[in-house]
Order: sequence, then structure tokens, then C-alpha cells
Amino acid sequence: MKNPWQGIPLTDYESHMRLDSVMQLQAMNEMMKGQFDAYPVSSIIIFGIAGGNGLEHIQENKYEKIYGVDVNPSYLQAVIQRYPELNGLLECLCIDLTDETHKLPKADMVIANLLVEYIGYKCFQKAVAQVEPKYVSCIIQVNTDDGWVSDSPYLHVFDGLEQVHYPIEANMLENTMLEINYRVINTSEHILPNGKRLLQTDFSFFGIMQP
Repeated sequence: MKNPWQGIPLTDYESHMRLDSVMQLQAMNEMMKGQFDAYPVSSIIIFGIAGGNGLEHIQENKYEKIYGVDVNPSYLQAVIQRYPELNGLLECLCIDLTDETHKLPKADMVIANLLVEYIGYKCFQKAVAQVEPKYVSCIIQVNTDDGWVSDSPYLHVFDGLEQVHYPIEANMLENTMLEINYRVINTSEHILPNGKRLLQTDFSFFGIMQP
């Protein structure tokens, strides 16, 4: 079955996300700067990179390798075109995290923003376990009503996502990560104009890495 994200044009997705009534693109851009700067890592992998929002905050002298993962190849092509200065540092990988986690490389840190909602706890757990990062930083959306997609002129572009959307709760995400030896080290949130919240939770590994 084709992943519905493969049929959503990047222009529609980003136009929806940056609306004054939504403001998620802007909020995540700001939050991602903090994610990139927070921990002493030399490699990161971004799950669900979409069009590369936030990559302008990358400190090139800090990282040896950056991986951008998405299921939509046209999104990845846009990232490459938008950030030519990251050529040689950034590698884009077209991977479906629901059934291709074995293709994921190792990295010091995983960043997953508005991603767990579309693959579920167990697939996310499996993806993290494959990468074996020291740190994981997630942003999930906390809804104050029944609607998980904010109302906008682009609303129906996202109709197909219902088949792959999982309601995510912070405590369940924490328990899922604890099962693979990651514990919470930091949380923060950003209030959006429509009353929804973006909740960031950072985890660190406390077990013994496999050789």
C-alpha cells in the first residue's frame, strides 16, 4: 500500500503549516535550533525531514554527518535543492520507517518531530533501536479538541493520513522509550495559536551500547 505522505505536495503541506492560525512551521523551526545545539553529538538523523525546515540552524563545524529520512522522495529532492551548502555533510535517505528500519544508519542523535504520530510507538521504538543514538529528541502535537489537523484551506489535502495516524500520549511515549533504555532528560512545550501544543521530550540512553 502506498504511504499517503507520498501523495501530499510539499507546497501544500508547508503552506498549511505556516498559516497564522497554525504556526507549526515557525514554531518547529525555533525548536529545532535548540535541538541541534543541545547535546555533544557529531552525527544526527532526522526522521520525517519533509522540506528541511530548520536546517539553516545547522552548525556545520559541529557535525560530521547529518542524515535526513523521509518516505516522500520529492521532499528529499527539495531538501537537497534548498540546502546546497550542506552538500557532503547531509545525506538524504528515502526510507519508510514502518517496514524499512533495517536500512537506517547509526547516529549519535535522533530528531523526530511530528513523526511518531504517523508510524506508532512500536515502529518508532524499532527505528531508534536500529540507529542506537545517545540522544533522542521528539516533538509531538498535543490536541485540545478532537481535530488533529488544524482547520485550513488545505485541510482536505491531508484526508488520506487518517489511515496512518496514531494518537500519541507523552506518558506512553516515555514508557515505550524506557523499554529500550532511554529515559527523559528534558521537556518543553510551545503553545500554538489554535490552542494546540507542541511538546518536546528529550531522552538519553542509559544502558550498554552493543559493540
